[in-house]
This record gives sequence, C-alpha cells and structure tokens, in this order.
Amino acid sequence: MLALISFRSVSLPRFWAKSCLLAAAFVAFSAAPAFAQEAPQTLQPGTMAARVAACTACHGEQGRAGADGYYPRLAGKPQEYLYHQLLNFRDDRRQYRPMSHLLAGLPDAYLHEMAAYFSAQHAPYPPPARADVSSATLEAGRKLALSGDAARGLPACASCHGASLGGLLPAIPGLLGLPRDYIGSQIGSWKNHLRRAAAPDCMGDIANKLTPEDIGALAAWLSSQPVADNYGPEPAGSLRLPAECGSQAQR
Repeated sequence: MLALISFRSVSLPRFWAKSCLLAAAFVAFSAAPAFAQEAPQTLQPGTMAARVAACTACHGEQGRAGADGYYPRLAGKPQEYLYHQLLNFRDDRRQYRPMSHLLAGLPDAYLHEMAAYFSAQHAPYPPPARADVSSATLEAGRKLALSGDAARGLPACASCHGASLGGLLPAIPGLLGLPRDYIGSQIGSWKNHLRRAAAPDCMGDIANKLTPEDIGALAAWLSSQPVADNYGPEPAGSLRLPAECGSQAQR
C-alpha cells in the first residue's frame, strides 16, 4: 500500500504514471508479507525516493535486497550497470514481466536518474547466509571465482569483477551480498539465453561453458562470503578485461 500511496502523491510525467501505479500496486501487494517487519519510510512527494517506491517494495528499503532470497541488492551498484539493466529490461534483453511492465515507455534520461539514486544508497549488508553444501562444492566455487579454469577457457570472476569481487567502474557490478538463488538463476538465464547484453556478450559466452555443478558451486560460495566495510567497485581502467564485453562499450 505504501508504494501505491506514494505514487498518488507525486507529480509524475503523464506518459508513465499509469504504468507505475499499476506496477506499484502489484508489487506492494505481492511483497507485503516479506516486508512486514520493515519500519515504514516517510516519503516526500516529488523526491526520487517516492518515485521508486514500487522498486523498493520488492528490492527492499534503499534497494538493499529483497527478503525472499531472490530480488537482488541495488544499493551501491555502479550507476552505469544499473542503467544498462533498466534498459535491458525495458528493451526485452532481460526477461521478467513485472520489471518490463514497470519500465515500459520510460525515457533513457529518467532511467539514468533512477540508476543514480540507487547507486548513491549505501545501506549496510546483512551477514552472509550459510550455504548448506559440501566443503568440496564451496572449494570448487572459490576456485572458479578467484582462479577460473584455464583448461576450459574460463576466466576468474575476479578478473572482471575485481580482486575483492566488488565490481569495476563504470559498469561491472559486485558479486558479494547477493542471494544464492539470484546468482544461480541469473547465470542460468545467460546460459539459456533469457538474459542478454550488447554483443559481444562476454557473460553469455562464459555461462555457456559452465556446467550446472559449476553454477551451483559459484552461487553457494559467492553468497556465503562476508562483505567488508570498504567493499565497492574498483576505479575505471584499473583492470584489463580478459575478453571484449559489449556492455562495457555502452555509454
């Protein structure tokens, strides 16, 4: 209900107000039980916090991640990464109908404002969830994340996402502090061509080489790692990527 009320009180461009109202009502209703314990947030009309209330109904206050173990954290991710993902949902390169409905018709400039808002949020990370898997599975995930597998042409996650796995500016996200189910489902979406990026799609190429066991190990290890207080993306240009990625050429 919070999301629906806040959108009624904000003066929004008419070309997208209706779709946002519908999406806000949908996500607020479907997510209400999961967020019943969150303290209510007072929203001021006309602010971006009020306008993205439909987003936080699923992604949590400030975009700190959903409580159901699926909706990912938005807070603190690189602005360009968030912007490109909003474009991908709007333009059907990522498949999730509630997101596509919410973003339909929104102009690029407004999506950039939304991305800037969530990128500037710095909510604390929760403690990592314990992965109920074998030590061998966790070790396999650690090796893939930090060393890769040269025999199969698999670069380490760290070679693109940074030694601390905190991401790389301007548009590579961090990998820690994400729910295990979300990590696994997104790699699976790339592998099954339900998620795409601008060509050459480097993540799509990597996902195609991963086995289901690899994906499970990566998701278990990444989601079980603690997040340091200084966790964040590395400066632009500080890493030489092992492959050309079309998403990094978008500006």
